[in-house]
Amino acid sequence: MKSFPISLRGLASGLCLSLAAIAGVAHAEYPERPVRIVVPFAPAGGTDLIARTLGQGMSKELGQTVIVENKPGAGTVIGTDLVAKSAPDGYTMVIATLAHAVNPSLLAKLPYNNETAFAPVSLIGKGPNVLVVRTESPYKTVKDILDAVKSGKQLTYASQGNGTSAHLAGEMFTNLTKVELLHVPYRGAGPAMTDLLGGQVDMFFGTAAAVSGMVDQGKLRAIAVTTPEPSPAFKGVPTVAATVPGYAVESWYGFFVPAGTPAPVIAKLNAAVKKAAQSPEFVKKVQHEGLVVTASDPAEFDRYVKAEEARWKKIVKENGIKAE
Repeated sequence: MKSFPISLRGLASGLCLSLAAIAGVAHAEYPERPVRIVVPFAPAGGTDLIARTLGQGMSKELGQTVIVENKPGAGTVIGTDLVAKSAPDGYTMVIATLAHAVNPSLLAKLPYNNETAFAPVSLIGKGPNVLVVRTESPYKTVKDILDAVKSGKQLTYASQGNGTSAHLAGEMFTNLTKVELLHVPYRGAGPAMTDLLGGQVDMFFGTAAAVSGMVDQGKLRAIAVTTPEPSPAFKGVPTVAATVPGYAVESWYGFFVPAGTPAPVIAKLNAAVKKAAQSPEFVKKVQHEGLVVTASDPAEFDRYVKAEEARWKKIVKENGIKAE
């Protein structure tokens, strides 16, 4: 019986080609079931509304249902950690905000590592936070607030959790003005606004997406925006920086998936996010709320987040900002 020599190199090459072919088919078929977006905040806030609006558009592009699941708590850490520990298959995403870049500097310990636990999908967009009060509030300007505190009044400000843009906006305000405001963290913008409207807290540095509807309805008064320049979406509303030189805080939203998610799957998600974010319906909705749509590639988002982490690490250290 004639024998034939077996080449280990040939077997390896054949196996790699077979696995590549199988992987290619798997990626081509993605998604085969619903995709989940985890929102690390309570329902009804700005991040939740953006995730749900984008989810509808992404569903059309992916040909699958996109489910939005709220997992609030611990300044976004609970929901973010859930995604960090999920299977890297493209079926679980997290919508991240400024808190994602700030938490490594603000918190002593995280259950995940930003550098190794996630893969970027896309930066959705950027916009201002808005300092708002109840319409019946006696405070109509940033100066009114400063004067009230300096006269001995204890004023409170709400946030959607430690490390969020609202928290950082308030902390930067107190550090630059040298006044004391009491921070009251909530599990999302929805609960924060409920207590603001009910008079339990005095003010809120809310994201534009969260507060614009209430401002339009006349239930909240916009006092100032947190970006260095005025926002076209809030005409006539001055910047905090006009009264507090050097003040600047910017909100942003973006998607991450667990590290190890195959590149073709990320590319398909990125394409779906871009299509949904650039749709006339979404652009019209968020422009009204001050959000400038970016819809970036994964590499662009990665560079932006790393720059944000470095910037806020410096700000947190220089201003002595604490999580509590």
